[in-house]
Amino acid sequence: MIERTVAANGFDFHVLEEGSGDRLALCLHGFPELSHSWRHQLPLLAELGYRAWAPDLRGYGRTRPRPQRRRDYKTALLVEDVAALIDASGATEVVLIAHDWGAALAWQLAIDQTRPLDRLVIMNVPHPERFFAGLRTFRQLRKSWYMFFFQLPWLPEWALGRNDAEAVGKAFTDSAVHPERFDDEAVRPYREAASEPGALRAMINWYRAIPFGLREARRKDIPTIETPTLVIWGEQDIALGKELVDGTDELVADLTVRFLPDASHWVQQDQLAVVNAMLGAFL
Repeated sequence: MIERTVAANGFDFHVLEEGSGDRLALCLHGFPELSHSWRHQLPLLAELGYRAWAPDLRGYGRTRPRPQRRRDYKTALLVEDVAALIDASGATEVVLIAHDWGAALAWQLAIDQTRPLDRLVIMNVPHPERFFAGLRTFRQLRKSWYMFFFQLPWLPEWALGRNDAEAVGKAFTDSAVHPERFDDEAVRPYREAASEPGALRAMINWYRAIPFGLREARRKDIPTIETPTLVIWGEQDIALGKELVDGTDELVADLTVRFLPDASHWVQQDQLAVVNAMLGAFL
């Protein structure tokens, strides 16, 4: 595995790379993660014949610059970053593999057909239409409390950043089904990255920018996704209920869903062997 810098959309993206060739597997992380969250999948993807990239997304890790304004994290801009990374790769075939916030971007890119995709893999984030429907229920509103907390100024940064971002580490260990897979060595990169000046503000601004894109997100003419899609879902997710997957088959023409009862929201790290087996079978 090597580290490289990829210039795209006005940013220098820090990217972990494994494998070579013109078939790209682009892995998109979520909050409060990094490219590091795909460390168990990159070797597998290379073995399958892909050039696997896992970038630190805008505002995260070693990607620069790190904007500090909320409006610089509008979902439309973040989707442009993903499209620009695909263009920069020069790949002739693209598989998008994404988790959490990265999966939200992947869904949007597939819906808008921003770039051609050969396959799509989504982990523990519902199609946006299913998420908006879920937010109309008390069950999901209660699970999504943190999204409203993140709208507050400075307080979320203080809460997550205390004691060398201890709360960032606990976000993994306190909710994982297999906390032994999130030892100090595994979570240290997340804590160190979150402790850098301006990092938490940038990361939380992904949530603070949500109101900027609500009108565009609530479209009435949502096209059916034709890209073959695999959804992998850890059932022990404390933030998103598995019922949000219901009805996805009405929005995706070629859909495969795999539920993992013994996995948390951090599914590809919590149950890496099972997830890798599912990835290998799908790809």
